[in-house]
Amino acid sequence: MDNRKLILRRNKRIATGLMLTAAALFVIARSQKGDAGWEWLAAFSEAAMVGALADWFAVVALFRHPLGIPVPHTAIIKSKKDVISENLALFIRDKFLASDTLIARMRAYNPAEHLASYLMSDINAVSLAKGLTQIVGESLDFIEDERVQLLIRAAVRNRVDNFDLSASTASILDTIRNDNRHQIILNDLLNRLAGWLNTPEAQTRLANSINDMCSKEYPLLVAFIPNRDQFARGAGEKIVKRINAFIQEVNSDPNHEIRGKFDTAVTNFSERLKSDSELRSRIEIIKRETLHNEAISDYARGMGNALKKWLTGDLQSSESKVEGKIRSAITGLGSTLSKNSSLKESLNDHLEKLVIHHGDKVRSAISGHISGTMQKWDSDDYTNEIELSIGSDLQFIRMNGTLVGGVIGLLLHAVSLLF
Repeated sequence: MDNRKLILRRNKRIATGLMLTAAALFVIARSQKGDAGWEWLAAFSEAAMVGALADWFAVVALFRHPLGIPVPHTAIIKSKKDVISENLALFIRDKFLASDTLIARMRAYNPAEHLASYLMSDINAVSLAKGLTQIVGESLDFIEDERVQLLIRAAVRNRVDNFDLSASTASILDTIRNDNRHQIILNDLLNRLAGWLNTPEAQTRLANSINDMCSKEYPLLVAFIPNRDQFARGAGEKIVKRINAFIQEVNSDPNHEIRGKFDTAVTNFSERLKSDSELRSRIEIIKRETLHNEAISDYARGMGNALKKWLTGDLQSSESKVEGKIRSAITGLGSTLSKNSSLKESLNDHLEKLVIHHGDKVRSAISGHISGTMQKWDSDDYTNEIELSIGSDLQFIRMNGTLVGGVIGLLLHAVSLLF
């Protein structure tokens, strides 16, 4: 049995016992007429009995009708259940969850500082890392379910089918063109080309290509070249020098003709991606062919299965690399947060803004949940639960009422004798 029920029953028996004792003493004292001592006992017991009855009625009236009689303004908690739940919800919303109260508590608590200390603890970092790796492991098991796989594949294909690749590419190009950032890309491409041309591998390939071209296009002329390999290497080196000189010229001149043509080409291609229906159709066909290509799908599935297999094995290992990385990241974040006062201030400020911006919605949602849940409770269960929570303490009111009433009875009897 619930321990609260045992305590409530015990206290009820004590309070009722005191009331019955007062009643018995009153009967005995009244039966002894004329004796002064018995008059004092009668005064005490009479007032104690009245006090006990009054407090019994008051306590019982909170939860139910005394003796089952529907006296007005009794069974208050049961009849006022909806009003009590609504007022309690409003009290919690306006007093405990008020934005000003929460912000004041947050500022006193300094959540960023506490978060930094928490993350820097090795014990906490290990616990968090284990928890996160467990979530990842359970998520892998969930994803491997064939039903989930079907849903994921269907969702991915649906998103890709509805994805406008042409418009998105055009948007990316327009973003890159802001502040001439596409020219930075051109610089990088040209520098990479120049770097590759300076490698022995590139120059060997270029020399071989010149040698092959001469052999095919000018066989008679090649017969008169005494050292074809040396000639091809020399020609390749000169071509590389000319190309690199041209690249340097383009890089050093922000208004070079090539840059203008590149800008025009990017702009025109972006516009075509937006308006050229034929180009858009071709891109859409390529996208769909790629999406439904079995070889690509098999390759992607193979990579995914290999990754899941590795992750599963690593997460089950006592020396998991993933868990170690997560643990290092957690302690690193805590250390960075601890040393960077600006970052802590920023985090605290953002938390306060979250409270201000979303506090009203959250407070209303919580109070609505409290009120709605309490109103759905069965009235008898609701009343019994409250009585179990506070009823045993209320029995002390009955006990005190009995004793205090008796003392008041004695005082009144003394006053009556005095006057």
